[in-house]
Amino acid sequence: MKAATYQKYGTPDVLSISDLPKPEPAPNEILVKIHYTTVTSGDVRLRASDFPAIVWLPARLIFGVFKPKKQVLGHEFSGVIEEVGPDVSKFKVGDEVIGTTTMLPMGSYAEYVKVPESWKSGVIHSRPKSLGFKEAAALPIGSMTALFLLEKAKLSSNKTALIYGASGGVGTAAVQIAKIMAESVSAVCSMRNVEMVRELGASSVMNYVDDEYLTTNERYDVIFDAVGKMKKSSAKQLLKPGGKIVSVNTMTAESDKHIRQIAKWAEEGKITPVIDKEYKLEDVPDAHRYVDTGRKKGNVVIKVFDT
Repeated sequence: MKAATYQKYGTPDVLSISDLPKPEPAPNEILVKIHYTTVTSGDVRLRASDFPAIVWLPARLIFGVFKPKKQVLGHEFSGVIEEVGPDVSKFKVGDEVIGTTTMLPMGSYAEYVKVPESWKSGVIHSRPKSLGFKEAAALPIGSMTALFLLEKAKLSSNKTALIYGASGGVGTAAVQIAKIMAESVSAVCSMRNVEMVRELGASSVMNYVDDEYLTTNERYDVIFDAVGKMKKSSAKQLLKPGGKIVSVNTMTAESDKHIRQIAKWAEEGKITPVIDKEYKLEDVPDAHRYVDTGRKKGNVVIKVFDT
């Protein structure tokens, strides 16, 4: 099978297309023929070994000190189940699914991936029928990250939220989820993305380039830093007494509970992943180059098999 692999850390040039053996599922595993995957911030960090200083050493110990242990990137996918192990009971051949590859030996930048029916670190779930394979592939990571952190901040219907970095993969999910959970949602993004973020449900959208958001008289119950770049001093001055600040720099976790809730919201039309650009599997290096520019809005997807 074709897969995008990398043997060393570095720029997008370290990624190349290789021929690998097609995975054989264990008794408790599912083999998925991948239709779409994505370029998440996690993929970019792993490719470049670009981890915050405070976690750089533990991250390198987990993912590879001198070279990557996991040579196929890709954290999320959509596809069709091609084979199931004899111990699998919840899924069958032909089921259309979405899922993640968190802490598995191989990622989803490949024509096939095998995943356990259930495991502690990641998820697999039926594809919401309201979403095509392209949009569905971009649903799990950004939405689960946003939901985990908004729940951690105890966002509720009588509270207000500010999403900083609202135009990225996590940010666009956070705006839509916060709209469901909160009384009102405000957002900060670049000027070129203001209209898109407003359409996602933000009641007010401010430009971060000239620090417009720092001049507002509004104060918020929850501030969500969706890019991990907001100054803590800025966040504190916009926070109500007793308010909470959460950031994507915090450790998060995936759960079956969260993917079920997110899939339900997607079915109801309350969440739709924003797709910026689409690339083919052989063009994964170009997809990473584009994400590295910092101009991505929403999600960048990789088309593996035609649907």
